[in-house]
Amino acid sequence: MSIRNILFATAFALASLGATRADGLRPVEAKSIDLGEVSGVAYYTVERDGFHVVTTLAQGEAGTPIRVVSVLAPGQRVVLSTANHASRLEISRQGDSVLVRKDNEALD
Repeated sequence: MSIRNILFATAFALASLGATRADGLRPVEAKSIDLGEVSGVAYYTVERDGFHVVTTLAQGEAGTPIRVVSVLAPGQRVVLSTANHASRLEISRQGDSVLVRKDNEALD
């Protein structure tokens, strides 16, 4: 099974745990990420020290996946982008909500 298929299977399995909200995520709910040639999934868990956002990305089917864990307090964000900034994604925490915005929806 290819890495891309594993990522999509994981995204589908996690997404089936809860209903999707248009503007945000629920804990342990997966969100597919597409940054052009780099794609993957992101989800978060609620911990004592903040919301742990786990993002797994890979380039193509043969690319080695990388995992990035960010701990967000209210008002904080993490931005993922390609090297040439052609595609960007912002994951932010607003109170008790985690929002995902792609490209120029919320980025300047």
